[in-house]
Amino acid sequence: MTTLKVGIASYEEMKAHTMAMARGERRVAADEPKVWFTSTESFAKFLSASNRELLRVIAEKAPGSLDELARLTGKAKSNLSRTLRTMDRYGLIHLERGKRGRITPKIMHDTVALDLPLTVTHEAR
Repeated sequence: MTTLKVGIASYEEMKAHTMAMARGERRVAADEPKVWFTSTESFAKFLSASNRELLRVIAEKAPGSLDELARLTGKAKSNLSRTLRTMDRYGLIHLERGKRGRITPKIMHDTVALDLPLTVTHEAR
């Protein structure tokens, strides 16, 4: 599989970055994060122990539906649906719609790499 590269940036930094790309002043580098969080706390919450366990179950058991995933994990389908939609938005999984509207979660990445600068970069100033 692949690695999902994530970064930490303030809302203002993300907005400036997006605007520079929209104006054609900047291109996304191949090694640049594709997903951004506004804090290490929000990143940690997204990849909590519970969410990592959920990803492990999806990867190992390959459930064919949300109902099956709910049975495997003992979690309410409504809570799973909300968590999985968030993971789908961030590109960690993909929710495939199959026969009769059945939704199947598929793992898109097997590793997450955090790009966390400890100093202010020249670009962010």
